Amino acid sequence: MKLFFTVFVTIFLAEIADKTQIATMLYASGAEHSKLAVFLGAAMALVLATALAVFVGSALSQFINEKIMMKLAGGAFIAVGIWTLAQ
Repeated sequence: MKLFFTVFVTIFLAEIADKTQIATMLYASGAEHSKLAVFLGAAMALVLATALAVFVGSALSQFINEKIMMKLAGGAFIAVGIWTLAQ
């Protein structure tokens, strides 16, 4: 359960106010859009993206050391941050 709550809190905090949530809020703000359709579409997209991340992470862990994967992920976050600031 500790891992579950660690993952939940980490991902929840990372997802709040990111571009995905902003896009979802914009779709939900349209009076002509079904709120249920927006919720289900966003939820399904997040579930699929998460399943893909778990699958790819699991597959990569067979070939790449966990510490190296953590450094690569950290480097990717930094790169995205720099790219976002540059835009």
